[in-house]
Amino acid sequence: MGEEEGGRVQIDLSSLDIEQLLSIFIGILATKAWQYMGLRLIPEREEPERDMGKAALAIDCAAFMADRLAPRLPETEARRLKAMITDLQINYAKNA
Repeated sequence: MGEEEGGRVQIDLSSLDIEQLLSIFIGILATKAWQYMGLRLIPEREEPERDMGKAALAIDCAAFMADRLAPRLPETEARRLKAMITDLQINYAKNA
C-alpha cells in the first residue's frame, strides 16, 4: 500500500480508487470530530480541544460521504460505516 518512513506508512493517494479515498477521508473526519468534541486528545497536546462547530462540520461531511459510499460497499461494511456515523452524532448531541 505504501512505503514506511519514520514509523509512518506513506500512501500514494493517486494509486487509490475513489472508494478507498472516501473511506480514508471519512476516517480522518471521524477522528477530527472526536477531537473537536474534546473526547480524544490531539496528538502532542495535553488538553482536549473543544470546538463543537468544527465537530458538527466534520460529522456532517463524513455522513454525506458515507451515504454516497455505502451503496458501493459490502453490506457489513456499509452497516459499520453507518454505525460509526450514528455514534458520532449521538456523542455530539450528548456533548453539545
